[in-house]
Amino acid sequence: MDEYDIIVVGAGHAGIEAAVSGAKMGCRILLLTLSQDTIGKMSCNPAIGGVGKGQLVKEIDALGGVMGEAADACGIQFRILNASKGAAVHSSRAQIDMYKYNEHMKQLVSAQENLVIKETEAKSLIIRKGRVCGVITDKKEEIGAKCVIICAGTFLGGKIHRGLESFSGGRIDEPASIALARDFKKLGFNLLRFKTGTCPRIDKDSIDYSGLIVQNGDKAPKPFSFRTKELSQQQVPCHIAYTNQKTHKIINDNLKYSPLYSGKIKASGVRYCPSIEDKIVKFADRERHQLFLEPQGLESIKVYPNGLSTSLPEDAQLKMLHSIEGMERAKVIRFGYAIEHTVIEPTQIYPTLETKLVKNLYLAGQLNGTTGYEEAAAQGLVAGINAALNIKNREPFILDRASSYIGVLIDDLTTKGTNEPYRMFTSRVEYRLILRQDNADLRLAKTGYGLGLVDKKDYLLVEKKKNDISKGMAFLSAARVNPSYSVNKLLTEWGEAALSKSATLKELLRRPKIDFTKIIQLNGIKHGISAEVLKDVEIEVKYEGFIKRQLVEVARFKNLEKIKMPSGLNYSLIPSLSREIKEKLGNFKPLNLGQASRISGVTPAAISMLMVWLKKQSYEYKPGIGKHKMISVEADLQQ
Repeated sequence: MDEYDIIVVGAGHAGIEAAVSGAKMGCRILLLTLSQDTIGKMSCNPAIGGVGKGQLVKEIDALGGVMGEAADACGIQFRILNASKGAAVHSSRAQIDMYKYNEHMKQLVSAQENLVIKETEAKSLIIRKGRVCGVITDKKEEIGAKCVIICAGTFLGGKIHRGLESFSGGRIDEPASIALARDFKKLGFNLLRFKTGTCPRIDKDSIDYSGLIVQNGDKAPKPFSFRTKELSQQQVPCHIAYTNQKTHKIINDNLKYSPLYSGKIKASGVRYCPSIEDKIVKFADRERHQLFLEPQGLESIKVYPNGLSTSLPEDAQLKMLHSIEGMERAKVIRFGYAIEHTVIEPTQIYPTLETKLVKNLYLAGQLNGTTGYEEAAAQGLVAGINAALNIKNREPFILDRASSYIGVLIDDLTTKGTNEPYRMFTSRVEYRLILRQDNADLRLAKTGYGLGLVDKKDYLLVEKKKNDISKGMAFLSAARVNPSYSVNKLLTEWGEAALSKSATLKELLRRPKIDFTKIIQLNGIKHGISAEVLKDVEIEVKYEGFIKRQLVEVARFKNLEKIKMPSGLNYSLIPSLSREIKEKLGNFKPLNLGQASRISGVTPAAISMLMVWLKKQSYEYKPGIGKHKMISVEADLQQ
């Protein structure tokens, strides 16, 4: 029997990050895929990033993952979303040449040292004494491994729907993984069924763009990766179209043929990315819905009408498209469809993404109830890192809510679970003011370097950036502007109060209508700060007061996170807790008191009782968590 350190099942976005990170950390990796040609295939929209998702990509990159650099190499339009709002909600998004991306990832994975690719299907897991020991393939071949990472995407028990027709499939024209889904059920995992969908693909030459709105990318596009020096691909526009009342009538007339409304699909769908059928029914008062016509590649004739996800019959899809301005003569290359797939209820996994039922078995991606390339890649990276650390007998890698969007994503899944496909948003992140996309490298590159995923030269560049920001802040605190006629004239023109006494540049930059371009105009001040660092310094100054307050909140949060729960703790022995809370804690097996506090139904009073009980039992506390700090945290919880 062949033996590997880690077997990764599935070569989508999660599987790639898991396999590459494990290989870079020195483990011998076997990546199983049905076809090498589908490595890194973009199943749905040709884009990476978005609100909340852009932050995930930046963090993956900062930790040493590969999605950011791949997006930069294949991106054909880059935009910062929410650019008119505060820095905390700025999110990067890029249109991607999905064919180049697929090829880029195939080459990257094939060239990775310590990584072997095998075209086969994993049919079942080899389990011995509650521990995974490998997989059995469709060829009845047994392959051994110390750890297994399942990244099955929508393939686990996948079922495709279009109109009243349905058939097994993990993606159109690709088989589902039925046997492995049954294996998870036999092992005792609680399984859910989720639904996602995709849009029809249209021939670009059949679209009349003359009446559509052009949507260009940013004039100065910014890459995802802190390593990327320049963007090499040609940049192209997208176009905006709208549905209308005729479109809506066609959809309403065909709802009886929709698997969503005929009762054929019973799974939970994506609330934040609904099908066009859902939009028409749930927002019946809307006269139109916006569509983004996105090219799938520079040399492709296919266009993706983002916003038009549907599982209506083919004839209804065609009528619907032809009712939209600009698409009266649209030719459909591939019709849209919905897909149901099996999900492992995610409270059955630890924050390391190892399952609680089977040791050394890790799950990542849509299998855990998420939707989107970025959420999948983030989980794949964490699973790959933790499997490698497990093999090396090193401490696990856990990102908490105060460290990253990835930490929020995994904490939400493992403590709260989800009853619908989970999508990341900035609104889910309590500490988003300090977890911005612009400082992802400053926050996480050191960790990536320590794990062996970030090169030393790249890490040193980040350290230099940190030093430059510190120097910039010091310069602004020291440099002063004296009141004068010319200075006060400019301030008045900008709608700011004139100076009556000397002020530091930092004090001036705090003013709402003052930015660095205006600071430079005041007496021709020479700041000596590079353009790359200017924005970071400006954000730190503008939000300094808010950031300080959020850091105080983070310190309180960290106090609870530091109080570890003893392994194998029998919660039934704690007399002060209710039966319901004992059962919840016993099922979830929280790693620390902070995680316990976020389990649905576990009250602040119960956390206080746990703290007191742990103290009485003389369980060891981490340094710095003494009596007074515990009382302070307890008081915070009661507020």
